Amino acid sequence: MVTGTHDLPLTDDAVANREAIERLLAAQSGGTLRLPAGTFALDRGIAVGPGWTLAGAEHGDGPVTTWLTSSASDGAPLLHVLGSRVTIQGIGFRPPPFGPGEHGGDRGTAITVGRYLYPTQAEWIEGIRIRRVQVERPDTRTANCIAVMGAVRDLTIAEVSIVGGCTGVAVHWGAVGERVDSIVGPSYHPHHLSITDLHVTDAFEGFYLSSVHDVVVDRARLSAVEIGFRLLPGDNTDRFHAADDNAVGERIRVTRAWVSWNGPLYAMRIAGWGRSEIDQSIRVLEYRDVVVSDCTLVPLPLATPGFGDPRRSRAPVVLEQASGVTLDGIRVDVPGDSSTAAGSWSSAVDRT
Repeated sequence: MVTGTHDLPLTDDAVANREAIERLLAAQSGGTLRLPAGTFALDRGIAVGPGWTLAGAEHGDGPVTTWLTSSASDGAPLLHVLGSRVTIQGIGFRPPPFGPGEHGGDRGTAITVGRYLYPTQAEWIEGIRIRRVQVERPDTRTANCIAVMGAVRDLTIAEVSIVGGCTGVAVHWGAVGERVDSIVGPSYHPHHLSITDLHVTDAFEGFYLSSVHDVVVDRARLSAVEIGFRLLPGDNTDRFHAADDNAVGERIRVTRAWVSWNGPLYAMRIAGWGRSEIDQSIRVLEYRDVVVSDCTLVPLPLATPGFGDPRRSRAPVVLEQASGVTLDGIRVDVPGDSSTAAGSWSSAVDRT
C-alpha cells in the first residue's frame, strides 16, 4: 500500500478520534500521521503497528502543543507500540488513573513498547524512537508513564519530560507464560537502548532497568522523586534466557544523573539478587562492565515525615550483591551543609 504523510483533524468526540486514528493505521502499511495542536480525548488506547511515525504539531523548542487524554479504565496504554520502526514525537499524554497491581508495569501507561507476558514465542520489536514527548499524571504509586517490556531492542528515548506517576521510564524483561509465577520461557531482555535527557518530577521513581543489557542512560534529571533509579536483575534473573545470547546484566552505563529524592530509603539501588516468583528461590545475576558515574544525589526532607522502615537507614546508594558494578564520581550534595556537600560516594553507600 502507498505510504505518506497524513494530517488528521481531531474533534472533541473521543470515540470518533480513536476510530479515525485506528482507521488510518489499518489502511496503510506505514507513514507519518500528524496530529493538530490542542487537547484531544480517546475513548480507549490505540495499538501502533510497524512503520509509523506519530507526530504532534510543530512547537519549536517549547512545550508540546498536541495532547492526548483518555478516561478509559481498562488499563490499555494510550499508545501500545507492537511493531518495529515506529517513531513517536512531539506529543503530550495525560493517561487516566489506573492501579495495575504488582506485575502490571506495562498497563495503564502513556506509552508501552512490547509486552511483559507473551502467549507464544515473540518477534523482536526494533528501531523505536520516542522523542520530545511529555507525560503528565497526578496519580503516584499507581501506573508507570513509559514502559519498555520484553522483546524490544534498538530503542531511543530522548528529550522526554514526565510529571507524576509511579515510574517515569520502566524497562523490564518479558517472557512466555500466562502469569509471572508460571513462566515457561524463553525470556526476552531489552537491549541496545539509549535514554538521554530524561526529566522526571514528582513521581515515585525516575527510572528502572530490570534484567537488561547494552543500555546507556545519560543526563537524567530526576526531581522530588521518592526513588531516583534502580538497576535490578529481574524476578527470575536470567534463568530462561537463551544460552547462545547470555549477555544479561552486561554493558550498562548510567552517567550524569541528577537526583533529588524525598523518600525514606535511597536515591539509587543496584541489586544483583532476585527471588523467583515460580519457586521462591533466590538467584544472583552477575553484572559485568556496568558503570554508574558522575551522578549528583540530593537528599530532600521526607515527603511523609516519620514514614519508612525503621530497620533501614536512609542511604543515598544501596548495593546488594552487585560486586561487578563500578561507581565513579558519585556526589552527595546536602543542601545547606557544606561539610558533606562534596562527600565521596564511599561514605554514603549501604552495602548488603
